[in-house]
Amino acid sequence: MKRPASKRWVICGLLFFATTVNYVDRQVLGILKTTIQHDLHWSEGDYGWIASAFQFAYALTMPLAGRVVDRLGTRLGYALAVLVWSLAAMSHSVARTWSQFIVARFGLGLGEAANFPAAIKTVAEWFPEKERAFATGIFNSGSNVGTVVAALMVPVVAYRLGWRGAFLFTASLDLIWLVLWLAYYRTPSSERSATEAGEPWAKLLANRGAWAYIAGKFMTDPVWWFFLFWIPAFLQTSYHLALTSLGLPLAAIYLAADGGSILGGWLSNGMISRGWDLNRARKTAMLLCACAATPIMLLFAVQGLWPTVALIGLAAAAHQGFSANLYTLVSDNFPRRTVASVIGLGGLVGGISGILAAPAIGYWLDFSHGAYRPLFVFGGVAYLAALSVIQMLVPRIGQPAQLPQAVAPFA
Repeated sequence: MKRPASKRWVICGLLFFATTVNYVDRQVLGILKTTIQHDLHWSEGDYGWIASAFQFAYALTMPLAGRVVDRLGTRLGYALAVLVWSLAAMSHSVARTWSQFIVARFGLGLGEAANFPAAIKTVAEWFPEKERAFATGIFNSGSNVGTVVAALMVPVVAYRLGWRGAFLFTASLDLIWLVLWLAYYRTPSSERSATEAGEPWAKLLANRGAWAYIAGKFMTDPVWWFFLFWIPAFLQTSYHLALTSLGLPLAAIYLAADGGSILGGWLSNGMISRGWDLNRARKTAMLLCACAATPIMLLFAVQGLWPTVALIGLAAAAHQGFSANLYTLVSDNFPRRTVASVIGLGGLVGGISGILAAPAIGYWLDFSHGAYRPLFVFGGVAYLAALSVIQMLVPRIGQPAQLPQAVAPFA
């Protein structure tokens, strides 16, 4: 049944707002890394483990978060998640040791793990198939807007209130969203019975579509984590930027990513509207995004801050456009009652790849004295490799094949 257009786009706006504050909270530490590192005397390896604590909790909780959202429904499940991550974000302000920051980041990851399962499920509940990638692209663009807002706001707030006050200020935005969500959102009546149902994970994993999504997350999520956690420090050290000068370059990068998220969703939706079949539209959009990521490998062939920012911004836009269509693969291939659970499984595997990558990146940078080149080369090839795996697993989107019984996991 088609939902009222005005209401579903307002709901998309709430999803955008939630994703924005989600990324504001997770990005504060990356922006203040140099300042806090100076105060608390972290090494790059220490910071890698702090970043990994968030990713570990984020990954570990993803399947559970998806299942909770499928069981409780999007209204209550989403609200609970935002309350948890808001309290965890505030707890950073009282952390004084390396181990206390690990606990705070772990708590933030526990709450934030539910954002994308809940948001993708909400889109599946409220939007018809031809609008889903565009709606996903819009709310997913909140990840970039949140990073831009954080880049522009956090240095100013930290200058005025100190870095501890910055964590408290940004966490207060979550509570505003929570009030709006509970006041406005109601699960569509046709979906309420579905929230009580679920599928065993073993059955979900017998579907090639689940493995295509999981593979895409595993291969591309580390690139985005690298952009979030290391690009601010990379720009500061490479171009000797003061903290207050960091906002504009980061804003440019993540505004580009914002455009990529919306454009990636618009591309596949536009192709479907012009008569392209679902499979061709989704994969063509993903191919274009994957190709747009490759110039990041040429980063060290350019000179100057703004050419560097342009190449990183293009790669960030490519990631978000690719990601908007990757998320939509789940609602294309699975019934709505299982969408959050599948998103959670993919988030688990993507998070595991981030857990492995974060300390490895930190130790590599310590060992190599800041050799970023191999990291950018990986970022340039990851998306084409991921799309190749997706094509092998799901030759036609919308017609997911079951794995043979003999090789189906847990069969």
